[in-house]
Amino acid sequence: MRSFGKPAIMLAIITVTTLLPVSVSAQNAQPATASTGHRVAVVDVAYIFKTHPGIRSEVSKVENDLKAFDATMKARQAELKKLAEQLPQYKIGTPEYGALEKQIAEGDSQLRLQMASKRRELADAEARIYYQNYERITSGVKVMADFYKINLVLRYNSDKMDLEKPDTVIRGVMRNIVHHDEELDMTKAIMQYLTKQMEQQAAAPTPGVQRN
Repeated sequence: MRSFGKPAIMLAIITVTTLLPVSVSAQNAQPATASTGHRVAVVDVAYIFKTHPGIRSEVSKVENDLKAFDATMKARQAELKKLAEQLPQYKIGTPEYGALEKQIAEGDSQLRLQMASKRRELADAEARIYYQNYERITSGVKVMADFYKINLVLRYNSDKMDLEKPDTVIRGVMRNIVHHDEELDMTKAIMQYLTKQMEQQAAAPTPGVQRN
């Protein structure tokens, strides 16, 4: 089984990511010399999602949007609470009581609808982030696998078990991969691949928009 070191990884990344602006083709890179046997590599997808700056930036935008929306909703809820506190000032059954009660009910209904709609919108946005970046990760894995003639790439979790956190122990015990050679780990290479892909996409002109 052939391992791949950092210099070779960087050569592969530079080669395949500079050939095309966004999409890449491993056929243009110089593949590893064919040999007998199977080659296996591993990648920590969860680590990439948790630590890649580009992905974290995209997720943070959604989280910040949610925080700002929640702050607005809390302010609206406070306004409705103040209106509700005014109800005892009026006698039940009077036009004033009925009008205020209706205003509160309509405001509460609109608030609930806005909250549900916004949270659904943000959930969809977050799902798109994970979907798009998982597609990028699998694309990078294929590029590296084709380049090094790797037959199988397994997903693994590098998180350490912590006795103070029982859930980490359970996850650790249930790992599919018990041990692997560090040189088989392509996680850092895929993170570099993602960075280059994001840089190229950011630099690419938007269709219909001319840059000076």
